[in-house]
Amino acid sequence: MWCDDDPVLRHVTATRYVTPLREGGSLPGLMEADDLGTYVVKYTGAGQGRKVLVAEIVTGELARGLGLPVPEIVTVELDPALGAAEPDQEVQELLRASPGRNLGLDFLPGALDLDPEAFPIDPGFAGRVLWFDALVGNVDRSWRNTNMLFWHGSPYLIDHGATLTFQHAWSGAAAWVERVYDAADHVLLGCGPDLDAADATLAPQVTRERLTAAVDAVPDEWLAGEPGFTDVAEVRAGFVTQLSARRDARKVWLPGIRAAIAERAAAGAPPATRGRSRPFWAES
Repeated sequence: MWCDDDPVLRHVTATRYVTPLREGGSLPGLMEADDLGTYVVKYTGAGQGRKVLVAEIVTGELARGLGLPVPEIVTVELDPALGAAEPDQEVQELLRASPGRNLGLDFLPGALDLDPEAFPIDPGFAGRVLWFDALVGNVDRSWRNTNMLFWHGSPYLIDHGATLTFQHAWSGAAAWVERVYDAADHVLLGCGPDLDAADATLAPQVTRERLTAAVDAVPDEWLAGEPGFTDVAEVRAGFVTQLSARRDARKVWLPGIRAAIAERAAAGAPPATRGRSRPFWAES
């Protein structure tokens, strides 16, 4: 298991392709591995590209380092032949485009989509998640798509590929640092999030050492060849610099979140959720 600031992800080898997961555009797959674990695997050959996997690792491992619950992240060695029996041509093409190292997240069997109207959410936890999402620019934890699971009595944060969007256009990365975070649709906005307590707790923990540990967990080949950088070490340093600057720019993006919290409190009931009572992989 990953712990504290250890940057090394476990590497496993996929042994059986179980089923595609048909929610979202990247078509991840459920796979068994040689450690007897089962993982939700996201592929390097998916149309969204490797940058989404980079964001999953950096954001997920930073969240874990800050004490937020995230399923274990591993790298998964994939032989495309594992999907030979899959009748879906799209799945076969995706596997053929993704030989070698891919990304896996520990599968949480029986987990439910976390609906704040169905499960109690502590204001302290809500504040920490909201603060963290603002730090990394996560626009994908809304009432339409919570990207949180409830498993064995605890919440888990998932799907962070939409974060750290500055890496898609490094030439404009400086503007991202002070970008206002639109919290109006955040799924935890109506849970009375204690944003000030979260800021006091988490900001001092977003150290360069912790950021470096999260970025160092990304495989070299997923960062190689980035335009404008001389080598992988420089790319890693770019991530650390960006997130450090974002942390230091809190006076720019925190006021808007406070205003959104106050507005939601005054408005009363939040919008309806997706209404799922089962996880998407259990649906017919």
